[in-house]
Amino acid sequence: MNIAIFYGSTTCYTEMTAEKLKVLLESDPALPTNSSVSLHNIKQQPLQRMQDYDVLILGISTWDFGELQEDWEAHWDDIAAVNLDGKIVAIFGMGDQIGYTEWFVDAMGMLSDAIADQDCQRIGFWSTAGYEFEKSKAVTPDGEWFVGLALDEENQYDQTDRRLLHWSAQLLAEIAELTS
Repeated sequence: MNIAIFYGSTTCYTEMTAEKLKVLLESDPALPTNSSVSLHNIKQQPLQRMQDYDVLILGISTWDFGELQEDWEAHWDDIAAVNLDGKIVAIFGMGDQIGYTEWFVDAMGMLSDAIADQDCQRIGFWSTAGYEFEKSKAVTPDGEWFVGLALDEENQYDQTDRRLLHWSAQLLAEIAELTS
């Protein structure tokens, strides 16, 4: 099984998170035998490369008032041309729940919406418990879940590593369930 983490990063936080996630996945005994995990900065890799992998983990940050990170924004129109049918897809998003409380991890929700019509298996939904924000495009209609892992390096940096550890284990368990 080939797993790829595709991310865009302006200030290196999303990149560092992607790197930590790669290490966690590779060191977990639950990673299927003969599996590999690779990193792809979308500033340097075309989104079409996503088609080469079985499992995709997409990392995106939200800027200012609910805007896309610049690398994702530059390739936004390319998303529709990527065939994700049959893929397993998870998303993580970076945001600031205090400074931008009405737009917390909105870009993650926008990315989720952009691939919603694809015939892919979505995994990695994460509880909204433990966060304080007003609104987010990344929250499911019931308000209980984010469409992926929400991280706040500005206000909850001390929880990032623990959340990544739990989320990586959750991803591998969900992948095992889908592929068994």
